[in-house]
Amino acid sequence: MKLAIEIGSAQPNTLDLITQWVQLAERVGVDMAFSAEAWWSDAVTPLAYMADKTERIKLATGIMQVTARTPAMTAMTALTLHDLTGGRLILGLGASGPQVVEGLHGVRYHPPLSRLKETVEICRMIFAGEKVNYQGKVFQLPLPGSEGKAIRIAHEPAEIPIYLATLGPNALRFTGAAANGWLGTSFSPDHPQAHMDYLAAGAADAGRSLNEVDLCVSVRIEIGDNVQQMIEQRKQGVAFNMGGMGSATTNFYNDAFKRAGYEEDARAIQALWIDGKRDEAAKRVPDAMVTEFQALGTRDMVRERLRKYKDVGVTTLKLGLDSAGPLGPKRFELLENIVDLVKDL
Repeated sequence: MKLAIEIGSAQPNTLDLITQWVQLAERVGVDMAFSAEAWWSDAVTPLAYMADKTERIKLATGIMQVTARTPAMTAMTALTLHDLTGGRLILGLGASGPQVVEGLHGVRYHPPLSRLKETVEICRMIFAGEKVNYQGKVFQLPLPGSEGKAIRIAHEPAEIPIYLATLGPNALRFTGAAANGWLGTSFSPDHPQAHMDYLAAGAADAGRSLNEVDLCVSVRIEIGDNVQQMIEQRKQGVAFNMGGMGSATTNFYNDAFKRAGYEEDARAIQALWIDGKRDEAAKRVPDAMVTEFQALGTRDMVRERLRKYKDVGVTTLKLGLDSAGPLGPKRFELLENIVDLVKDL
């Protein structure tokens, strides 16, 4: 089972430390470093910087939002990073959610899956060196009734893996059918069917095996003896995912927990959060909604927990190590400990 890290927010006062973090990950054998795109940074620029500071580790966007760029710009950015990294880029794409898409980017969110599919298809046309002639539901290239013409990007064909961050059933099916990798969240190895059944169905429909998809799943990890304290500290984050990561009608994280058997809990927590009762929402989170979706406890407990991820078919663990505090020696040490644990699996 491979490992991946999250780069974090690259600020002037943290840039040297982040560079040390990614270089350490490279030295200890971590396979990938992901740069996120949320409320603080684009996903691309930090990777361009890290390309010069590393040699082997794969550099991945985690994720580039498909509503924030045209497909052609997404593809050209990927090709540039492919060149700057010496072929180490992984293009992670996702649809994000309506609050961010419509609130920050001013783009209509619907239809998200059509936009994601068409972006993937157009990117692959460009990567293959083809002229961009595409007529889809969202994108028409060249634009009908315009002076546009089909254009081929001035770059040699390139193999760039595409990973998709998806949570809804139809999006998971598309990921299983078309992606090189899946960026999974809200995943529990105790309830893998909530995601895996749809991924496998998509792969089967496309005539391929799910083994052809790198199943890269995020997992928050904390090692220590006071397990109950760890659980309590993480309930606020679970409540935020249930109520704050989306709207009252569109929350893919909440839906994933429902499919895992926590429908009543997920609905109740969401209602409290939306009503402004944040502390009550956190208290409403049952312990199992933490322990079954994260890896917490003693070294032995965490080892066995990670073994469960491997046993259900996860091929890459994307490590969330915020429990060790701000980026620094404690988080560096935790990463080295996890690398040793995974070697024992």
